[in-house]
Parts: sequence; structure tokens; C-alpha cells
Amino acid sequence: MFIDRAKIKIKAGDGGNGVTAFRREKFVPRGGPSGGDGGKGGDVWLESSEGLNTLLHLRYNPEHKADRGGHGEGSNRHGKDGADIVIQVPVGTQIFDAETQQLVFDFTEGGQRFLAAKGGKGGWGNQHFATPTRRAPKFHYTGRPGEEKELQLELKLIADVGLVGFPNAGKSTLISVISAAKPKIADYPFTTLEPNLGVVDLGEYKTFVVADIPGLIEGASEGAGLGDRFLRHVERTKLILHLVDVSSISGRDAVEDYEIINRELANYNQDLATRPQIVVATKLDALDEPERLEALRQRAARDEKEFLEISSVTNLGTQELIFAVARRLEELKETAVENINLYQQTDVE
Repeated sequence: MFIDRAKIKIKAGDGGNGVTAFRREKFVPRGGPSGGDGGKGGDVWLESSEGLNTLLHLRYNPEHKADRGGHGEGSNRHGKDGADIVIQVPVGTQIFDAETQQLVFDFTEGGQRFLAAKGGKGGWGNQHFATPTRRAPKFHYTGRPGEEKELQLELKLIADVGLVGFPNAGKSTLISVISAAKPKIADYPFTTLEPNLGVVDLGEYKTFVVADIPGLIEGASEGAGLGDRFLRHVERTKLILHLVDVSSISGRDAVEDYEIINRELANYNQDLATRPQIVVATKLDALDEPERLEALRQRAARDEKEFLEISSVTNLGTQELIFAVARRLEELKETAVENINLYQQTDVE
């Protein structure tokens, strides 16, 4: 089950208490205070793992508590530090303070760690309070409490390419053809109820990741249909493949569908309106009105967007689409490198 939101409560370990003790040994007159310090409480860490792609394990296990520190003992013995706990989350997880909704950390790659709650310090034993005028202190400090927080976790899939379009536009069929992903495919709307990831193999150890975003409808940016719950998964993609059904089976107008989806992307996040986009006419095997295809081609040309036409069922144009995506991703990568180099040169000057 794909779960992309979870709320958890975390509690770092409390520090152990110091102790009041005195050294009493034969032949050691006036041994003095010997109370040891308490151990530090365990920390709570969050760590990103590429082996996870859902927050399901946290939805049903929402409370996490680290061990407290051990108490100090006589003979200046220090209490044992509490064990840390590490909570694994998928790459792409954002951590928000549940009360203020402030973003506190964003996991963008595997192996990142974030200290979510710090364990309390151990209390001092009475050995620390001995002075020339107070040689037998009979008090100690208790350990400090560990931090306690409530966090909201939200997962945004990290993919190179995002597939968007109306329900039943052919997104799931396409990702099943060009990758090893096996999403549910059927001839009714909203077949896909959760995002699917597929890895496209280009050979020579080159790949790119495609995310199949569940179908959008008019008003999605305001919560209609599956709403903006899944629109956020498009935010991290470098390239958008906008799939539009040009057959008459849907009963909708292809150009109008194209305009509605772009409007919803812009309403949700203005940056998505300028994100590189390839318009893909789908279901050419069921095309019975060629003028529908031509109208969409002209509309895409007016927006200066690359236009391709495919049939995932017959594999018509799918290889050309893969090569076009790979080429565009390489161009975007080169542009990003050039921008970094230009920024570095400007910074030096």
C-alpha cells in the first residue's frame, strides 16, 4: 500500500540522574564525595533509505521513544548512555513540525540523517559540588528530559519524469510498456489510485525514472477528484510528459483536456507551468477523427512544446518517445551544469 503522509510522535531519552555517594574504604580517611554522573538520553534520528518508497511502516507505528540514560553510581561511576533510535524514511520525505507546519528537513538523497530529537543531559553527581568550604555536599542534579515532538511526514516522489493527464489517458499503459512497472490497468477512470515508479533502461548503464501520477481533473489544484494530494509528486520531476487522449472514446475534447491540465498545474504551483514539458498524443490505435490529433498538434506548437504521438498498445512511437525524453534530460543536465559553473565564476569575480 502506498502511503505518502504520516504523523509520528517522538521522544528522546531522558538523562540519567546523578547520585549522592561518599567514598568509604578502610585506610582512606575522609574519602569524600564520589557520586557519579547520569548517562545521556538516547537521540532520535531520521535517515533516508533508497529501499523504501512508502510511509506505511510509520502509519501503523506512530510512536518512537529512545532509551533513557542510566543513573550514576558510587565510586564515581558514570551511568550508561541511552541507545539512539534511527527511523528509516523514503528518499523524498519532507519533515514538518506538526504544530507550526514549518519545514524542518527535506530528504533528497539516500543516506541522509537528521537529528529529530536530542536526548537529555545526564545529571551531575555530588562529586562536582565539593569545594574547600563544602567538603561533603549531600545533593546531586537530576537528568534533563529529552526532547519530545510531533512531526508530520510527507513523501514527494523523486523521479526524472512525471506522467500527467486526465484519467484513462494511457499513463499506466505507457509506464508498463517502457519499464518493468506493473500498475493496474483498466478501461475506467481513476484506475490508478497511487503513484507508480518505473525505471526505463537505456542500455550502457543509463536509466531514468518515470512517475505515473494518478489522473487529474478540473479543479484538482483545489482538491477535486484525487485532488492536490498527488499533484505534489510532480514538483520534484525534471520533465513533464503530458499525455492527452486523442481518440473519441473519452467523449472529451483533446485540446480542452490539454488546457485544463496545464491550468491545474499552474494553479497548484506556478513553477510547474514553466517546467519543461513534452505533449504526447495517446491511443493512436483508436484514432477515428484525425482532426483531433491535428488540433492538439497545433495547440502544442503555439505553446512551443515538443509534440509526439504514440500508441502504447501497439508500441507505435514509444521508442521515439524514450529517446526524446533521454535527449531532453541530457540537455537539462548540461544546462544545470553550465548554470552552476556560471554561478561559481560570478561568485569568484
